[in-house]
Amino acid sequence: MFRRFIAVLVITLLLTLPVFAGEALNFASTQMVPAAEQIFAKSVLLKGFADESGINVEFIPMEYPDLFTRLSAEVFAQKVTISLVGELHGGLDLMNTKVLLDDLSGITLPNRTFIKALEDYSVLAGKKVYVPWMQATYVMAVNKKAFQYLPAGLKVEDVTGASEKWTYDALLNWSKNLNDALKGPKLGFPMGPKGLWHRFLHGYIYPSFTGYQAAAFDSLRAVKLWEYLKELRPYMHPSSSVWESMDEPLLKEEVLIAWDHTARVKNAVIEKPEDFAIVPSPRGPQGRGYITVAVGLAIPVGAPQKDNAVKLIDYLTSPDIQVKMLENIGFFPTIKEAEGVIPEGALKILATGVLSQSGSPDSVIAMIPSLGAKGGEFSAAYRDAFTKIVIEGADTETTIISIADKLRAIFKEIGVPLL
Repeated sequence: MFRRFIAVLVITLLLTLPVFAGEALNFASTQMVPAAEQIFAKSVLLKGFADESGINVEFIPMEYPDLFTRLSAEVFAQKVTISLVGELHGGLDLMNTKVLLDDLSGITLPNRTFIKALEDYSVLAGKKVYVPWMQATYVMAVNKKAFQYLPAGLKVEDVTGASEKWTYDALLNWSKNLNDALKGPKLGFPMGPKGLWHRFLHGYIYPSFTGYQAAAFDSLRAVKLWEYLKELRPYMHPSSSVWESMDEPLLKEEVLIAWDHTARVKNAVIEKPEDFAIVPSPRGPQGRGYITVAVGLAIPVGAPQKDNAVKLIDYLTSPDIQVKMLENIGFFPTIKEAEGVIPEGALKILATGVLSQSGSPDSVIAMIPSLGAKGGEFSAAYRDAFTKIVIEGADTETTIISIADKLRAIFKEIGVPLL
């Protein structure tokens, strides 16, 4: 109670301070909060902007609850001191429901081609709420040796370029070819206790087969999904059950195709950049499902320096700055022009795969749901379904109906719509 009282008191004092034209622009962000990233934000990003524009920026790193509380108080009191907000899609969505953010539909950013799927997600309830700033995701890493065993009719360019031929059926046939030629499974997933296998299930294959993460969990389309995973399982490396990151299995060539978070395959690409390609995920009957961790830039209602905030958005989404953020904090660009200025090497390989995936016309984007303390139960439900249906041979329809009920209860308890 005392800490909350102090927080409210600080916010009240802030609201009594006048805003002068010559003051620094306040940029509040839930991103780049770690100490090293703060140094980068202040001494590189925003110093460069100040040198270029003459506009000084005060970088204010904040945890989401604190930013939401402060911004709510400022907007309610009509004494807004924050001119720009950097936050995840989910947080910006909630802020928008509370009418805290301005409509950015009139902003023009020249020479900028934002990835369409991210641009579409920045429009909420018909309102342009934010400008896509950064993204992180999960991809497939392929040892180039595997391209020798592509199934008939599938070319390297289909896989790397996210063509409609690069499907889950193609992945199955490719995995069969590898298994037959190399006398063992060469497809790997991080299924260990701390691996991110659940992200593949709810954010990749479920949207690809059903169009949703949870809303169609027990649909007829989902039944086909689980039948597919039963077919694929013999070609998954048995050590997948203990792997928590795919870097090492790729480097040891225990697998030639692996799925994981970009941060967990990055070391393999850095160590042997000539050996690997980063490729988009396959498409399913409903499209190419994949997770993106989208970060946006938004302007609060009543921001004191809206014009300068727009200039800062323009700067932060420019190709050179997008590349600097990739190099320093590992987030990927949201504009197509950035790919042309990324230096050759491991980051170029990673970024090319990420941009190809997010730029595919058949994208079905999945955002990780904001379920708070229930997030663990959500993830466990998908792992549990895989264990019961694929490993233990339980009846598919009975199992998914039972687990779907649990998922609906989680979403209902938290008060968020099914995705």
